[in-house]
Amino acid sequence: MADLGKVDLTTARPLASGDGWRVREIVCRSGPKDPVFEEQHAWVSVSAVLSGSFTYRSRNGRVLLTPGSLLLGEQHASFCCGHEHGVGDRCVAFHFEPALMEEVARDLSGVTRTDFPMHRLPPLQRLAPLIADAQSLAEQPGSRGAEELALRMAGAALSGLHEGRARPVTDREERRMGDAVQFMEARIEEPLSLGMLAEELGMGRHHFLRTFRKVVGESPYSYILGRRLTLAAERLRTDRERISDVAFACGFGDLSEFVRRFRSRFGVTPSAYRARARPGSGMPDVARDPT
Repeated sequence: MADLGKVDLTTARPLASGDGWRVREIVCRSGPKDPVFEEQHAWVSVSAVLSGSFTYRSRNGRVLLTPGSLLLGEQHASFCCGHEHGVGDRCVAFHFEPALMEEVARDLSGVTRTDFPMHRLPPLQRLAPLIADAQSLAEQPGSRGAEELALRMAGAALSGLHEGRARPVTDREERRMGDAVQFMEARIEEPLSLGMLAEELGMGRHHFLRTFRKVVGESPYSYILGRRLTLAAERLRTDRERISDVAFACGFGDLSEFVRRFRSRFGVTPSAYRARARPGSGMPDVARDPT
């Protein structure tokens, strides 16, 4: 959002960015007695409301935004936000260049438009994972899954307004995603970006992301993360490497992230996992685990 007046009441913190997209955390401290200023969306905007409630008004009318909902804003559209019902709100705002939104729309069944005839998607159950992931991104800016999340957010906004029936998996899609999995497996310990994978398959980023999720059942990032953790567990069982060496060898650039992800997946820290699998083989590493 382009802030034209709430300099002292609104703060914006960059979380992640990439080709045609960027994400910021927007925290507003306005209340019922504060003046309302006109603002304008510089790019297409899809904002996940994390806390607080506020009203949003533009040429298409006025809506109340509450936690769990998505605020939809068109590029160059003027708008006003008000806090008649409370003080402050916190959002994670995903901004997109129009060309990227058009790319996403081309991949969605029945979607032929990229405009937002409505300002809001209510806090639907199917949006809950997106809201949770947006919260996680705010807590850990620059996450490697940020690009996937941005594209999922764009797809959710467009499909929530315009999408028709989902297409079944075709033989060609299955074959191409099989090739994608082979490519990923051969390079599972290397840096693998969504753009790199999509380019290898000759597909747009959102098309690849959506097709992979449809065929494989999870996102590319989730698949890669799971495979890396599985490889790490195997090395912990069979090798005597330090925990940090295992993490870096399996594609994790940060030891604390590796420990957190490993514990979330296996229920114990890497050192405890090793000690349980091979008693007496890994206890010295406990002190080095950033638990």
